[in-house]
Amino acid sequence: MNYLKEVVILLLGPYLILLCRRVSGDQISSKVVINLAHRQSKWTPLMQMSANLSDITSIRSFFEFRTLDPEGAVFYGDTKEGQDWFVLSLRDGIPEMQIGKADILVSVKGGRKLNDGAWHLLELRNEGKFVVLEVNNKVELVVGLHSKLVEDDLTGKIRLALGGMLVDKQKLFHPFEPEIDACIRGGHWLNLSTTWDTDSTWEPRPCFSEIKKGSYFPGTGVAVFNTSDLPGLKTEEAGITVEIFGSWTGTTLSLQSTGFEYILEVLDGNKDVKEVQLGLKEGSESVALPREPETLTFTILKHSLVVNSVTELEKESLDFFSMWKKGMLLTFGGVPDDSEKAKSTHDLRGCLEKILVQGQVIDLDRALYKHTAVSSHSCPTEAMNELT
Repeated sequence: MNYLKEVVILLLGPYLILLCRRVSGDQISSKVVINLAHRQSKWTPLMQMSANLSDITSIRSFFEFRTLDPEGAVFYGDTKEGQDWFVLSLRDGIPEMQIGKADILVSVKGGRKLNDGAWHLLELRNEGKFVVLEVNNKVELVVGLHSKLVEDDLTGKIRLALGGMLVDKQKLFHPFEPEIDACIRGGHWLNLSTTWDTDSTWEPRPCFSEIKKGSYFPGTGVAVFNTSDLPGLKTEEAGITVEIFGSWTGTTLSLQSTGFEYILEVLDGNKDVKEVQLGLKEGSESVALPREPETLTFTILKHSLVVNSVTELEKESLDFFSMWKKGMLLTFGGVPDDSEKAKSTHDLRGCLEKILVQGQVIDLDRALYKHTAVSSHSCPTEAMNELT
């Protein structure tokens, strides 16, 4: 089998099935937008299928793709039960191809950045021993590969997967974070018509018609980090700062550790104030803060917690610096479901345009846990409920 033909088959296969069939097998219009985010686990594909290699007759495809996410798996394919595999991903917003075959590993990155929030027309095609990627009718990436180890064999199955991989991530030549907040829509695809298989708990989610940078919380779901994995203390005087920019209401963040729970909630108030509710297990208090320009700064000092340099809650019996280093749960958007106060708080609704911890941008795709309803890298530009 010609190797480059096999690579192109792997490149072009997944989207035909995705756009031509629903999970149930019903026909679906090519104009429908498909959301690649909101899958149940990091590496498990959103969808997967298999087909006979002998059924493949087309090696050219094009589709539209939109994202603000700089990194993640777009699609994957393999033959010989994963012995030969391919994955297309983004890294720093730039397309990257990784191929594994026999004892050969190839990783190639190039072309223009695609994570600008605009729809881009992508075309993938085979030209002899080369795979060509065009973006908006301009050639951006060409990959050539030749191996004497290739066997000419058109029998067997090809497996295709969307948004993840079917082989161990340890096989990657250049590891990456697989989760991606992206959408695709219509185009022309291969000749396949096989139905995708998905997890029984998966529910398709629409995409926002227009997007801007940020993390969107729809009023359901949280993102949880272990503070030991986040930037730590620089100086005791400055403490540890968490800065949040955007427009939202509800529980902004919470901290949990053994015998300790803290909740910071921004409630609806009048146009001049935000009510910030500070909660501890043994009690709570509410204060009114002047409304900042869509900014909230949460500072952790050795024995106290400070909000916007105004609201301060002291606990001399606790060393927050040691607790942060050892590992607390820092949750954005609410309180973890197993918490005592999860049912009595209001989950966050709105767009967090940026989250900084010690001045470093936090990527929700790297959370210990993120609810499937939370969009890591995109917010709707208009009304919060506006969907395509």
